Amino acid sequence: MLVLNSHPDHHKSLDPVDAETLSTDAAREVERFLSYRENHSPTPMRALPGLAKKLGLAALHMKDEGFRLGLGSFKALGGSYAVIKLLLEEAERQLGRKVDIAEIHSDEVRRIAQGMTVGCATDGNHGRSVAAGAQMVGANAVIFVHSGVTDERVAAIARFGARMVRIQGTYDDSVAEAERICKENGWMVVSDTSWPGYERIPGFVMQGYTAMLNEALRELPQPPTHVFIQAGVGGLAAAVAGYFDIVFGKDRPKFIVVEPDRAACIYESALAGRPIKIAHGQSTIMAMLECYEPSLVAWRILSRKADAFMTVTESDAANAMRQLARPEQNDSPIVAGESGGAGLAGLCSALASEKDRKALGLDASSRVFLINTEGATDKARYHDIVGVDSAKVLATA
Repeated sequence: MLVLNSHPDHHKSLDPVDAETLSTDAAREVERFLSYRENHSPTPMRALPGLAKKLGLAALHMKDEGFRLGLGSFKALGGSYAVIKLLLEEAERQLGRKVDIAEIHSDEVRRIAQGMTVGCATDGNHGRSVAAGAQMVGANAVIFVHSGVTDERVAAIARFGARMVRIQGTYDDSVAEAERICKENGWMVVSDTSWPGYERIPGFVMQGYTAMLNEALRELPQPPTHVFIQAGVGGLAAAVAGYFDIVFGKDRPKFIVVEPDRAACIYESALAGRPIKIAHGQSTIMAMLECYEPSLVAWRILSRKADAFMTVTESDAANAMRQLARPEQNDSPIVAGESGGAGLAGLCSALASEKDRKALGLDASSRVFLINTEGATDKARYHDIVGVDSAKVLATA
């Protein structure tokens, strides 16, 4: 299902705070921070001319975040970056001077990190990023996961030395519990969603994602005309929409937000004209997108800069995973997790509807940009859905 953005703020300028957070200068600073990560390298940009031809498009490109910092997800950029920013701020407060990323492993900064504890709720990927950032700088991490997070994803976070706390209920329940326990213990909450009075740190997380977008724009042969991007609480979608608006201005691409139909909090907020919390229903295979209340910062940006909101089904998501694993003609195979291929699922769903195609202006001249937000972060589930091991798909790339 698709609905065009009819919010009264649509096309309004970004809030000044959001514009500063997602600025090109900020993106360059994030890339400078990344240069201090030992395992950093730009992720691949996949041209998919075979699939573009099949779909009747001029071009289709997908940024493949399944290789990001060895964590298998774009979220490796956000949580870790926020942890580093918070450590540098605390070091400046305690040392009474400016502290640069170049000092991150110095003895005096390391001692300060050892006295810090960061915590967050996660479906899997954000928590792994926060835990990895904490391990890198020598801080402590406590990660809260809800009952739907698989044991494989929990183990992947715990490998970074984080203390794991499992909460009964949904992702939103784990967010509330993480906030409560962190407040009681004086720990720093490093969340990728925001609520009243808590926006600055989620802003850091979103800012971390801009490095990926800087890479993408250097690699794309032409600017895209359309962007389909998946959303949970909306942080990534807002970062992409806001950053592309800053870079392209009036020539920005049309921006479509894609969500699971079983957890479409942003779609329902678009219908309501305000951010709303929706009821928890049947779980979706798109576990990284299973969120029931938008981030307030993300909604503020998307209400202004998204052009449409749409939902996809479970079979749409599974078919996108299979399509990417068994590509058209000479296209490169891509390992996309259950949430990773949701942008492609949205594109295919829109193209299958004449009404949606016309509403979005999709035709033979369209150049579409997508992001594979995660690889096979749960390899057993990937095999169950796609019918082949992710390692075998990668071996044919």
